[in-house]
Amino acid sequence: MTAAEGFLMFFKKKKGEADNNMNQKNLDDKELIPVDKADFIQKMKEQLHDSADLNIKELTNGFTLIFFDTLTDKKMLNGDVLARLEDAQATPNEALKHITVSSTSKYKYVDDVVNSLLKGAVAVHSAGHPVIISAMVGTQENRSLTRPENESQVLGPQIAFNESLATNISLIRRFLTNPNLCNESYSVGKQTNSAISLLYLKGIADDDMIDRMRERIKSIDIDGVLDSSNLVQLIEDNSFAIFPQMLLTERPDRACAWLLNGKMLVLVDGSVQVIGAPQTFIEFFQSMEDESVRWQIATFIRALRVFSMIVSIFFTAIYVAALTFHYEIIPQTLLIPLGESRSRVPFPPIIEALLLEVMIELLREAGARLPTKVGQTMGIVGGIVVGTAAVDAGFTSNILIIIIAVSALASFTTPNYMMGNVIRILRFPLIIFAGMWGFYGLMFGFCFLLIHLLRQSSLGTPFLAPFYPPRFEDWRDSIIRLPIGWTNSRPVQTRPLDRLKYRYRKNKN
Repeated sequence: MTAAEGFLMFFKKKKGEADNNMNQKNLDDKELIPVDKADFIQKMKEQLHDSADLNIKELTNGFTLIFFDTLTDKKMLNGDVLARLEDAQATPNEALKHITVSSTSKYKYVDDVVNSLLKGAVAVHSAGHPVIISAMVGTQENRSLTRPENESQVLGPQIAFNESLATNISLIRRFLTNPNLCNESYSVGKQTNSAISLLYLKGIADDDMIDRMRERIKSIDIDGVLDSSNLVQLIEDNSFAIFPQMLLTERPDRACAWLLNGKMLVLVDGSVQVIGAPQTFIEFFQSMEDESVRWQIATFIRALRVFSMIVSIFFTAIYVAALTFHYEIIPQTLLIPLGESRSRVPFPPIIEALLLEVMIELLREAGARLPTKVGQTMGIVGGIVVGTAAVDAGFTSNILIIIIAVSALASFTTPNYMMGNVIRILRFPLIIFAGMWGFYGLMFGFCFLLIHLLRQSSLGTPFLAPFYPPRFEDWRDSIIRLPIGWTNSRPVQTRPLDRLKYRYRKNKN
């Protein structure tokens, strides 16, 4: 053993001793369960502020049951707990023998009992014993499984996650019947105590990445986490970046595909979206349907999405720069209709473009916030009426209407909602730069975006991989998607412990 290894083992030992001492101190600070029945009832009422839905039942044989009416399943409570304890001897061991609920626990601290009650358990106290038996009899009020709404596709499974954490984990386990699928539970939020699960495949996911994700989840100090979209902003690498660094999905098949590639999943109870990490920039333009179609079609669709992103961000800005500073790049055959179209417009190109972009965003936001049928009508009719009226009134030109419509249409090809919002926002500063400095301003904005992307990371891995740093092996499943036999290795970005997904041998007989 080298001196460095000896020092490392020494510090690890000291850290372990310090952690054990801290844990012991925390246990010593906890309040034990009162042995006396009256003291126990009084303590529970104090801890739960004698809530109106707090129910206390005292059985004749010495058992005392405490539970919340609004959180427990009455049929399970009466049949599996109350009916079973009526003839039992009032001891914790006898309670465990008679209760037929599958999930039971023993607690000796008041805080643990309170937490179990808030999750839908019934606490069984035996007079003279400092131990509580907790049986989970919570209600299972879940929304039925439906089709994906935000990630709909023609091919592949037609099922989506719902708000139940248990249901979502069961969906993943049905896709991956693998004993190496690990599930770690955490509780986040001082007020909400939201249940969070970290899933990964043991033997494939990188241990350092798993540790990094654990530390980020454990370090969260917040009142409450109500949705995975809130949690992802707390655990991503750079919360000030405009680009999201982790992906959200509502599809179990996509979540399982991430696990098979060595990624991790974070699930939040009450959320229909699952967090996947680490991710790369190009993965925001990929869809699960790409894996279900021929590789030529998948490559064309992915290239079309990337091209649409470029068009959506730069098309309007190029129009503004050309009309403000660079008339020489416009073909002569287009100058005459362009001049006629702009002859009645009183605004400079930058004001004209910003005005129309804001109008499009107003129509889009209004359509999204209104009820479905009214929103669709508002988007279609509003766009036609406002566009036609703007041209007739001389507020804008016909050509810019076409450019704005193409840019808005191109932004909808992005399969990820979060990245689609980013593309919508980026158009505005680029239009301003183009209107102030022409193509020089446009190039300045492009370089700024590129540098910003180069500086980003996802769980410590490069965000622009596999293009920077160049990893040619992973180019086989990036913008292009080669035949399935060529994509049999996991991406280098996730640093998987097992690189090979499968061995592909084509039978030519």
